[in-house]
Parts: sequence; structure tokens; C-alpha cells
Amino acid sequence: MELEVQVDGGGDRGSDLRSLHAWLGADPAVRRSAAVSLVEGSAEPGSMGGLLEAVQLVTENGWSAASFVMTVVTWRQTRSRPPRVTLRRGDVEVTLLEGTDTEVRQVLEMLAQQPGSIEDGE
Repeated sequence: MELEVQVDGGGDRGSDLRSLHAWLGADPAVRRSAAVSLVEGSAEPGSMGGLLEAVQLVTENGWSAASFVMTVVTWRQTRSRPPRVTLRRGDVEVTLLEGTDTEVRQVLEMLAQQPGSIEDGE
């Protein structure tokens, strides 16, 4: 499964993405079951490289979606200005504006509804 996580509105987007990437990389469950990378956008003419666009996770079955979503919600709460976090899987995307239980359920449903879905660990 491939999942893309974008952040927007909390502060410096690149800084937020690097922070989330480091946070996920420090989580033992994530390290065991997902490859986490930063995704760059297209470079502007004359620039040294593209701007950071997203954090990408590539996981296999057995990944706990509930644990992952709570890790993202917890990271978001550590930010002085919590950013909007959008999770995209295929053509489906869900945005966490506040990290409420309803939003978390929507993300879990999104992860469960596509072919090759992952177990939520519960």
C-alpha cells in the first residue's frame, strides 16, 4: 500500500514535512513495517531542486492503520500551529483539520475501503 501525507497551513511546509518524516522514522512500529520518504515536487526553472510536497509511506499487510493515524494526530498536536494534514491513497483523500474522533474514523475508513487494504490492528 502506498500512502501520501501532505501538510499545509501550520507554518513552513518543508519544515513541517521534515518534522513529520523524522517523527514517523522515530516510531518503532513505522520503522518495522513501512518505508518512509520525502517527495519533492518539480523544480522551478533556475532553482537547485524541487520543494518538498509530501511524506510517502509504502507498507505491506500487517501495518496498523489505527496506530499510524494516531502517530500522525500526535505529531500534529506537537506543532505550535497544527497544520492541516491530508492523507491520500489512490484517488481517495481525507483531511485532518482538528484531529477529532470523526476525522480519525474517516481516515481509517478510507484506508480500509480500497483493494489491498490494511488491517487496523483492532
